[in-house]
Amino acid sequence: MDVRSELNRATLFQNLELLAHQIVEGFISGIHKSPFHGFSAEFAEHKIYNPGQSTKHIDWKLFARTDRLYTKRYEDETNLRCHMILDNSTSMYYPEVKEYALDNLNKIGFGVLSITALMQVLKKQRDAVGLSIYSDTYDFHASEKNSERHFQMLYSKLNEVAAHKTNSNETKTYTFLHQIAEKIHRRSLIFLFSDMFQTETEEGKLFEALRHLKYNKHSVVLFHLLDNEHELHFDFDNSPKRFVDVETGEQIDLYADSVKKAYSEKVAQYQKDLKLKCAQYQIKYVGVDVRSGFSQVLNSFMIERQKFA
Repeated sequence: MDVRSELNRATLFQNLELLAHQIVEGFISGIHKSPFHGFSAEFAEHKIYNPGQSTKHIDWKLFARTDRLYTKRYEDETNLRCHMILDNSTSMYYPEVKEYALDNLNKIGFGVLSITALMQVLKKQRDAVGLSIYSDTYDFHASEKNSERHFQMLYSKLNEVAAHKTNSNETKTYTFLHQIAEKIHRRSLIFLFSDMFQTETEEGKLFEALRHLKYNKHSVVLFHLLDNEHELHFDFDNSPKRFVDVETGEQIDLYADSVKKAYSEKVAQYQKDLKLKCAQYQIKYVGVDVRSGFSQVLNSFMIERQKFA
């Protein structure tokens, strides 16, 4: 990656909290058929009223505006413990991006901004957030807390990840997922952001590691990050190209059309297997195209948060 690209990336990510605020506000303003339509600040300060609850804390003014019942949240409420897991392996820095923008990101940039956007919502809700980051080592772990100092520390760490490309060797994701699962002791909602690239011989170990994340009755959401155009559909022009494994450095020269069909079938089968295993282990699988925006991540969060009790 050239110096200009590095500087562009550092500039975009230098204020993650502000970027996260823009993403969340943009998401809310784009909602049309949501119970949250028509207000933004209240999004983080209210929760849906459930029949049978006391009516003492219902916000009747908000009811008049939305025709839906919500109860007010208070500063001492911490209803959720949430742990974010970020894959920081070299493959997450694909595709190579020269001009970074919110609509032009690689997988690591998308993962970092998705996490900070979720943190923005959780912070307003006074919920506790933890963070784990791995590459070819278990790079970082912070337990779930909800203090301002803690959030600023997490923003700083994520900014560091976004600004500096890792140069990891081959990453064995399953190893670190086992270690992370051992560290999360209290029941939490866990979000994993990864491209889930492993060799075929390691797939079984990876599925077992995903199963381990469910230990202690955690709820787990896998955001499977891909650049669909190239990594899923192998959509390249048919001029001769050199493909390089970004983790091992292995190279192969070929015409894209000569392997496109076999490649697409192989990736589709792996994605199908991953979905089936997630369903078997009661893990929410969300396939995400990193060029499609953040709505899918935020929508999934809203749904899973409501289900988590």
